[in-house]
Amino acid sequence: MEEMFIQNDEQRAILETVARFVEDVVKPKSADLDAMKDPADGYSNEIVEAADAIGLRTMTLSEKYGGLELDSVTTAMVVEELAVGDVGVSVTMAQTMKLATIMEKALNEEQSERVLVPFSEDPRGVLAIGITEPDNASNYFLPYPTPFRTSAEKVDGGYVINGMKHFISNGNRASFYLLFVQTTKGKAMLEGTTCFLLERGREGFTIGRVHDKMGERTANNAELIFQDCFVPDANVVGEVGKGFPLLQKFFPSSNSFAAASCLGVGVALFDKAEQWAKIRVQGGKPLIEHGSIRAQLAEMKMLLDASRCYTHRACYLADNQDEGWDPTLGALPKAMASQAVWKIATWTMEIHGGHGYMKEFGVERLLRDAAGWLHSDGVNRTLFLKAANMMYDSNIYGK
Repeated sequence: MEEMFIQNDEQRAILETVARFVEDVVKPKSADLDAMKDPADGYSNEIVEAADAIGLRTMTLSEKYGGLELDSVTTAMVVEELAVGDVGVSVTMAQTMKLATIMEKALNEEQSERVLVPFSEDPRGVLAIGITEPDNASNYFLPYPTPFRTSAEKVDGGYVINGMKHFISNGNRASFYLLFVQTTKGKAMLEGTTCFLLERGREGFTIGRVHDKMGERTANNAELIFQDCFVPDANVVGEVGKGFPLLQKFFPSSNSFAAASCLGVGVALFDKAEQWAKIRVQGGKPLIEHGSIRAQLAEMKMLLDASRCYTHRACYLADNQDEGWDPTLGALPKAMASQAVWKIATWTMEIHGGHGYMKEFGVERLLRDAAGWLHSDGVNRTLFLKAANMMYDSNIYGK
């Protein structure tokens, strides 16, 4: 993290600890894990345990659960620093940290004790959220009357859930989940969805396939399958039929954490481009002495710094909404960062020439990782539409 973005000594100390973790633990394992043929084998419990040893897993929780109660800006910095080393590790930890925050705020006292105590004590514990389905993904952002296929029918003492989620980060690894399912027929997702707390191993809940992804291979994404899965009333989070307002209320900076992971990939790409430009000689001098290359590197830095400023501003206002929170900040930081980083990825490959196409130089892997962010955490075009609806239609999203 560049010094101009660090605001205090506490942030500096935390980031130095994370940077050492990345250098000592993540980077030595990263390339081998990425190359695993079976996608499930790309995940490393050892890395998660090492993250727990430095307090990373629970950083966003309060001291009651062994955390530091990090603010959103500092958390975004941590997420970015992790992604400089490996974006999959960053996603695994970011998903866990943001869901831990949501759970501590949204769960009632009984639910919190049932979930956050065992989670905080488990050195391999990670968390997941079940939203995306084969037929419904980014369109949950849209104000169209599209229901979830995964539904819950009210029965005595609880609900019976049937359906499937897919592409779920940490889906096959999590011990606890927040699950969003349709409880009101004929309603759109934003109006008819309920959030349930789900424990691993509940009868009727099984893990399907682990997705074989192009990039981000050190994070696992998997299917969640529900066949007459009974969930008691005690596992309803918040109010029935008001699942998505719960997310909007308790974690408006989720999109910014996705942006931070993406920015870490951009930083790793920029570092490779800059280092290569210093050692590669063309036309009798290093590439970095060619004006066009120097200008391109400067533009890369501008894109990264501008995206980071926007992301950090969104994080700050998410925590301090009375100072001018704009709901579009819950949609646009990731879109901005991913577009910037994709441009940086293609430029870095061009600067490397044919070497950039060869696996041993590591650029192709980072390009694969960058590509995922054009759709992860919402397809960019859909995020722009979501923001536009917030800007111009006061009847949507409660603006």
